[in-house]
Amino acid sequence: MARPEKSKRVCVAPSYNKFFSDSPVEGGEEEILTIEQFETVRLIDFVGLTQEQCAAQMNVARTTVQRMYTEARKKIACFLIKGCSLSIDGGNYRICEHGERCCRNAACPRMTCGCDGEFDHALCESYQSLMNISST
Repeated sequence: MARPEKSKRVCVAPSYNKFFSDSPVEGGEEEILTIEQFETVRLIDFVGLTQEQCAAQMNVARTTVQRMYTEARKKIACFLIKGCSLSIDGGNYRICEHGERCCRNAACPRMTCGCDGEFDHALCESYQSLMNISST
């Protein structure tokens, strides 16, 4: 019997979830990026985390992040090269359980400082505001 799939922690759902080419592919081919695949691309390529940091943020193994990231990049490449449509939907995830409180990871866009997390405070807007005030 297969082990049940673990849900992945995602900070926020994507703001945009449908992308189309100006000249769509014949046959209407569509790639579907799961929410957790989107989150790996967001954390690694946009925020700048390593795969290991991304895994800690999503509460999964690094090998799981590596697999999801590879799958996501293939789907994005199909969109860019072949012109197929791209949707972000579905998957096995849960939105960050810390809500508006500090999730203790600077990669979380909901970050409010006072954190003692292992990630770089430079990503935290609240921390940057505190530093600007204290240097004045």
